[in-house]
Amino acid sequence: MTSEPRNGRKRATIWEVARAAGVSHQTVSRYLRNEGGLRPATREKIDRAVAELDYRPNLIARSMRTRRTNRIAIVLPELTSFVPIPVLKGAAQTAREAGYSTDVVGLEGDAVRRAEGALALLDSRQVDGLLSFTPLSDTVIAPGDRRPIVIYGEYDDHMHSQGHFADGRPAAEIVRHLAQLGHRRFLHVAGSADWASALNRRAVYEETVAQLGLESYGVVVGDWSVASGYEAARDLPADAGVTAVLAANDYVAMGVIRGFQDRGLRVPEDVSVFGWDDEQFTQYFKPTMSTVRLDRDTMGRQAMSALLALIDGEPQPQPRLESTFEIVPRGSSGPAPRAETVGPDTSVLFSDM
Repeated sequence: MTSEPRNGRKRATIWEVARAAGVSHQTVSRYLRNEGGLRPATREKIDRAVAELDYRPNLIARSMRTRRTNRIAIVLPELTSFVPIPVLKGAAQTAREAGYSTDVVGLEGDAVRRAEGALALLDSRQVDGLLSFTPLSDTVIAPGDRRPIVIYGEYDDHMHSQGHFADGRPAAEIVRHLAQLGHRRFLHVAGSADWASALNRRAVYEETVAQLGLESYGVVVGDWSVASGYEAARDLPADAGVTAVLAANDYVAMGVIRGFQDRGLRVPEDVSVFGWDDEQFTQYFKPTMSTVRLDRDTMGRQAMSALLALIDGEPQPQPRLESTFEIVPRGSSGPAPRAETVGPDTSVLFSDM
């Protein structure tokens, strides 16, 4: 049985794509794996060649030639309640562009048992490589092991953010941005204290407020939920004088906004609110929500590109993290109220309903 396009023409090869684009077949291979380092002009030439030749990877032929399954396992803890959808989406798309399908696999137990399960999966030859979003024991899989396993270091055993995802520096940008709009007294509604991301955001918030000579009314320790944000806004004393709130995430920010609205306060005219994560609903909420955008799709693509390089025995591409965060001001933040003063005189802004 041959594997030809339905129009009867012979399937284009990677070498024909390379010849049409005027590049090497190794460059086309890097393009198909969505690796970085290709010049825009080179990528455009390959784009045109792929489109003109209607190139599609021949997965059956590749599997027979290389004895590969063309499948990759993405590993999560078995009982996790959090699935990093944007990261998974970026990783799966990169695998698909390189001719691989992906399976999400839950492995039970601690890091040692998960590592043993990962190796058993590889040894069974059901998959060509593993991308793990949960830690795997380095006593089972030693650092430098050249087997096709990439352990993504942005989550801990419970899928709590760590590493780059837990970077609190955007909190400083938010505080500076709001200070430039005239805000002087702030409130932070934090996430759960057992998350590195919550601790880092709180530390950066408090440090920046102090550095800029601003005032923090305090920090409310929440649990990442809408309810924790609502309760923080509802319970804020009438004479608090707070005109800007930094919420731990967009769900907390949603609760803060609703809590203020139920007290008769206008957002952002009376108080500004900033969220974090740029969830899809933030663009459709009323008011639209100021937030922090984290390019998790790119992070997932970079992790999968590293695994594909291992599978092919090529050097792993270096991650590019310089522009992953971006603060996105929208309708929930604006200039401080013109009548703002610090202290009890601002009670008019927080009159109880």
